[in-house]
Amino acid sequence: MTKALRVMEVVAADPRGVSARSIADELGLALPTTYHLLSTLIDSGYVVHLASEHRYALGYGVRRLDRGLHRQLAVEEDVAAAVRALHVEADAAAYYAVFREAGIVIAHVADSERRRRVQLLDVGFDESAHATAFGKVMLAGMDRDQLHGYLDGAGLAALTGATIVKRDLLERHLSHVREASVALEIGELQAGLSCMAAPVRSPGGDVIGSVAVSLPSPEFQARRWDIERAVRTGAGRVTRALRAAHRRAPSATVGS
Repeated sequence: MTKALRVMEVVAADPRGVSARSIADELGLALPTTYHLLSTLIDSGYVVHLASEHRYALGYGVRRLDRGLHRQLAVEEDVAAAVRALHVEADAAAYYAVFREAGIVIAHVADSERRRRVQLLDVGFDESAHATAFGKVMLAGMDRDQLHGYLDGAGLAALTGATIVKRDLLERHLSHVREASVALEIGELQAGLSCMAAPVRSPGGDVIGSVAVSLPSPEFQARRWDIERAVRTGAGRVTRALRAAHRRAPSATVGS
């Protein structure tokens, strides 16, 4: 099963599809083993064979997995409404991220044709927390052991020339995020793009999530303070929505 999942990851990484030989070389597999794994994935609907191109691509069964992930990460309607309000007020794509076990994952996105999300940042995105504003907010909310454990597993990949890739520098940066209760990244995830985020907190004050927006860097710089006000307001709305949902939960349970 692990090998099959790794094959799917290689197939998914190339928008053109990929040959069996390339998959075998990438994963260090024997070619017969690769063909067997591909055959299993084709039978399951997760891979298709583009015979005329001698390549393999993702199959339509992957959509079932995607829909399932969206259902599992679905947020309360009041939370979704707060993220939509942030999208409108900031005139920018807006995101809500949460902890999922030890990971940091985007749970909801609000965007439009005018203000499209960053291509990478869709529901289920759980990578590069060190290079995203929403990720920095949540890393700053961890204690030292949690932070080190997360970074040991996730690493500090250099996505652009501006990405912070040294742990001591990141930790100093996160201390400023913690003090300011807002995080900013300019060109760290993607050149020419800026993001800002603020924390969503539990009733006890712990960071349990974050809201963020993304904009082209020149526009962000021109509207920086308006964006910060909108992001802080959005984080407050989501925090209040989650607390209201928590208060409703016991009565909903009794009535069920």
